[in-house]
Amino acid sequence: MTEPIKLLLADDQALVRGALAALLSLEPDLTVVAEVGRGDEVVREALRTGPDVALLDVEMPGLDGIAATAALRAALPSCRVLVVTTFGRPGYLRRAMEAGANGFVVKDTPARQLAEAVRRVHAGLRVVDPTLAAETLATGASPLTDRETGVLRAARDGGTVADLAAALHLSEGTVRNHLSAAIGKTGARNRAEAVRIAEQNGWLLGE
Repeated sequence: MTEPIKLLLADDQALVRGALAALLSLEPDLTVVAEVGRGDEVVREALRTGPDVALLDVEMPGLDGIAATAALRAALPSCRVLVVTTFGRPGYLRRAMEAGANGFVVKDTPARQLAEAVRRVHAGLRVVDPTLAAETLATGASPLTDRETGVLRAARDGGTVADLAAALHLSEGTVRNHLSAAIGKTGARNRAEAVRIAEQNGWLLGE
């Protein structure tokens, strides 16, 4: 009998993590060897337990799933990565694949399909949610510069231009210019809409 595929689960929601572990453990050829709730715990646990496949959420404290993917692939190249996320945003898929992920599926994927995705990734295949793949090709890469991205990220919580300028150590004129450029590039009518569009496309992930 072949050895079961060893899994590491990383998700900051304990209920989701527990449900995933329970569902996947029902499969005779899969076994969960580690569970973590933070992105910055992934590499340490992976080096300790030696998983074959890591299932990583995107939005986690400490380190987001995309940064954790890159760190894990560097530290333990034999471990394959399947990103399993609530946030099926085209920009996330593109960045996850660039970071070295082998697959990308959304959390409402049926348990049987998720188990099969794990097996396919373990076998060296790529597994990508087809709807999201099509959206990613249609959306393209982020048109925003790093500075425009940073300004929009800071603008998510509201605040005046003066507040943003103080937080980012920029002049108010520079902040206005970056906001104006970001609004134009996203096709938005105002700052709030630019933030929403960038969020939906996964362009604001990270710090």
